[in-house]
Amino acid sequence: MSRTILDIHILQTVPPSNLNRDDTGTPKSALYGGVRRARVSSQAWKRATREAFNDLLSPSELGVRTKKVAEVLAERITTVAPATDPAHAVGLAAEMLRTATGSKIEVPKRKAKDDQAEGEGANGAAPESSYLMFLSTRQLDALAALAVDLDTGDGLKSFQAALKKKENKAAAQQAVDTRHSVDIALFGRMVADSTDLNVEAATQVAHAISVHKSEIESDYYTAVDDKNKESEMGAGMIGSIDFNSATLYRYAAVDVDELHRTLGTGLRTDEAPSTPAQKAVAAFLEGFITSLPTGKINTFGNHTLPSAVIVKLRTRRPVSFVGAFEQPVPQGANGGFLEEACKRLGNYVPQLEKAFGVPDGEQSWVLRVGEETQALKDLGTSVTLAELVTDVEAAVAGRLESGV
Repeated sequence: MSRTILDIHILQTVPPSNLNRDDTGTPKSALYGGVRRARVSSQAWKRATREAFNDLLSPSELGVRTKKVAEVLAERITTVAPATDPAHAVGLAAEMLRTATGSKIEVPKRKAKDDQAEGEGANGAAPESSYLMFLSTRQLDALAALAVDLDTGDGLKSFQAALKKKENKAAAQQAVDTRHSVDIALFGRMVADSTDLNVEAATQVAHAISVHKSEIESDYYTAVDDKNKESEMGAGMIGSIDFNSATLYRYAAVDVDELHRTLGTGLRTDEAPSTPAQKAVAAFLEGFITSLPTGKINTFGNHTLPSAVIVKLRTRRPVSFVGAFEQPVPQGANGGFLEEACKRLGNYVPQLEKAFGVPDGEQSWVLRVGEETQALKDLGTSVTLAELVTDVEAAVAGRLESGV
């Protein structure tokens, strides 16, 4: 059976920076091809991509991932029913979430003493989930509406009794298992206490690694006290920070079919069934390409965009091109690694696809900047970012609507 898989390959040069550090403050790294490479974790870039969604999608299409989910739901309950006492709303929210997700929603032990004998949320210590819970805006709205409908004003015991009714419990569970947000569908969701509410991620993101050997350097810095007199010598503060610089290979794959299954058909009668999935693909494509983790960004100001992007719409399975860089790329004759990386990739991709056979109908696009990327020009249709997003969205829509 034919599939619809979107592969995104990126070469991006980053100057001195510390995008993603470990527990010692050192930029993350990895051994690949027998040498140490700069590395940026997939989690860091997924977080940056989710942040980019705030500018690309409506809030109603996104979700929130937090332990403070009872507070978030309580805010929605008071929005629907403004007369509801805030402390009572927190209690309603906690009971609703326990019923809907099967999770423990409790006041953290560090805050429990302050709220003893006061009731949930009485002193500002609202109950929390023991792990990050991921719910869409629409799911939270549905839970808030149900809570308001079931609240008779007779207290939490009456509300708890209402939730024990089979039809109400089913409605609560259905509310959190339908109308998933774009970010939940793309990145998945795990509900430890109710595995049937888990959502399979439609996206796989690789750890970005440098195409060459990368060394970690250290910057020694001092700060002078503004109030020091001329006679007072020395620094008010001394420290150091580790950094590196690299030409990174980044890769992500989107299972468009899985995304379509999770998001469902069009939510409105005036939109095509493929609309939710194609909009999600477009948002992820632009968000992943243009986003950048913000680790130590104020220190280094390392705001760069990719030098080259290759996008493939596949029909069988995702394919990474990281093998092209298993042997570290050497520095070019004029310095730099980008040109040699592009030559390596320009030779590797056609050979790989010829050897394994690329099915007819697979489409390719190339977005590139500068003469250094000339070696990639024949790997696909040349496009700008706007053209790339538009073309890929249209291609995805065509495949989903045709049932290919």
